[in-house]
Amino acid sequence: MSMDANDFTGWERAKLEGGPADGAWMRVTDRPAVLQVTFPCQLDSPPGDMRVEALYLYRRDPRVRSEPLRYGFDGASP
Repeated sequence: MSMDANDFTGWERAKLEGGPADGAWMRVTDRPAVLQVTFPCQLDSPPGDMRVEALYLYRRDPRVRSEPLRYGFDGASP
């Protein structure tokens, strides 16, 4: 059985598919079921330290059992 760096660190490569972050690559630990991607929005006159971000969800494809993990855009959430 061969071992690689991921056996020691727990990190796995993952790719986002579809939606606004299509094609983005990252490393994740513990195979999270859902990832959230946010993009800042510009406010014309924010009260205080308020900020607004657009939220997009990506769900892990449970059929993928090895790297790279795949996360598909969930257009119906939240």
